[in-house]
Amino acid sequence: MTETSHTVAPRQERVDATQIRAVAERLIAQVERVIVGKREVIEQIVVALLCEGHVLIEDVPGIGKTMLARAMATALGGQFGRVQFTPDLLPTDITGSLVFDPRTTEFVYREGPIITNVLLADEINRAGPRTQAALLEAMEERQVSVERQRIMLPRPFFVLATQNPVELEGTFPLPEAQLDRFFLRTAIGYPGREDERRMLRRFRADQPLATVEPVTNPEEILALIAQVRHVYIGEVVETYLLDLVRRTRDHEQLELGASPRAALALARAAQATAAVAGRDFCLPDDVRALAPVVLSHRLVPTAQADLRGVDTAQIVAAIIADTPVPAEEPEPGAKVPAPPANGATEPAGER
Repeated sequence: MTETSHTVAPRQERVDATQIRAVAERLIAQVERVIVGKREVIEQIVVALLCEGHVLIEDVPGIGKTMLARAMATALGGQFGRVQFTPDLLPTDITGSLVFDPRTTEFVYREGPIITNVLLADEINRAGPRTQAALLEAMEERQVSVERQRIMLPRPFFVLATQNPVELEGTFPLPEAQLDRFFLRTAIGYPGREDERRMLRRFRADQPLATVEPVTNPEEILALIAQVRHVYIGEVVETYLLDLVRRTRDHEQLELGASPRAALALARAAQATAAVAGRDFCLPDDVRALAPVVLSHRLVPTAQADLRGVDTAQIVAAIIADTPVPAEEPEPGAKVPAPPANGATEPAGER
């Protein structure tokens, strides 16, 4: 009989959570020059970046999706590309193609907009399935296929895809298997009244995007990504995460629960959230904070729930509310960040 072990893998090298927090704060501060009053959304995107994941933003036009992507690319010190998806867009319009060079009498590869660090895939659901599949291959495999050639993408490679949830005519909805490729799904939402007033005054006479400066570089981000993988997840937090995921599979209002890929994504999101908060260990609050945006787009409601207008975000919120939160003590010698200065709000999980 095979004996099953329930012990957690031994902790690996120490993580410089102070450095990760400092870089994350610099990135957030630069993006907040352009996107006003949306720190939580910006933090979610930074978390996805540190996990080498991709983000789907479902929101109405004019909210600032393009501005956010451009500001993030500038702050990263990397390249930025944008593709406006339309029904007649071809896969080669994204990946690039082979072009005949009469000087050498050979076909040479001409790069497409996907050869970049940050790619804005605007209205991804307006393109046909073949074009969507070309992008999703690049997202998952970090490469593109052109004829018989494989071209590796630069790292970090980060996709911000958008969908308009209001206008659905002439669109090709992403199937569940493709939605599962996105690390998280979020929405920017309308700004509050005072935030919108600040935005009006800031944009009235100036273009804040011109004030965004590079505060890091792709090489440093890759080093931070490697460190985030070593943030400690204790057995208590791990069990709590698995409880949340498994409850989605047995929920009466869900036809399809969270996949193992979703569980892994949630674990990595918790690690990055802890690191951005300046800790090298995870708390249950790190799992709770990201579970709605990491899990909801990966679930399929039953027909009855759909008819009653119950969406997956509500179901995930109910599961989180019904699942007991354990008390997790940091590992001896773990790094606990100092309280924020100047009365700043504490990151989630530090209260």
